[in-house]
Amino acid sequence: MARIGFYPGSFDPVTFGHLDIIARAARIVDKLVIGVGVHAGKQALLSAAERISLIELVTQPIADHSGLTISVISFDDLAVAAARRSGAQVIIRGLRDASDFDYEVQMAQMNGSLSPEIETVFMAASPATRMIASSLVKQIARMGGDTSLFLPHEVETALRGAMARRSP
Repeated sequence: MARIGFYPGSFDPVTFGHLDIIARAARIVDKLVIGVGVHAGKQALLSAAERISLIELVTQPIADHSGLTISVISFDDLAVAAARRSGAQVIIRGLRDASDFDYEVQMAQMNGSLSPEIETVFMAASPATRMIASSLVKQIARMGGDTSLFLPHEVETALRGAMARRSP
């Protein structure tokens, strides 16, 4: 039986930090479903369709190299419910620091109560990607800074395009 992982997030935009977690998840699951969260309360810069397309594009080399099967979906309900629909046995979560840990442990415990058959696996961010946060990358881009250290080229181009469309 294939071990299926579910990696939820907003991925607005997908960063090298996300890709690091995806590449490392390839070592512990046979299939990874990446869930792009779409929530009315959050105003995403990139549309769900753009995020899905970019994730599919930038994760293809990881899939090719590792043999990992990757699929990308959107969801607008609980991540644990989307994981269950995907047939996942594990939810993959990346941790940058202690504040991430506190929040994610609480979320894992809630998810465990809702779906005890799905385990949450935490992966500590690698040192090279630990500081990357999508919100900070967007702030750097808005202020004209160089985001190439944090984003694949295709994502950087899409982010700049989305920002240009929203500028007055």
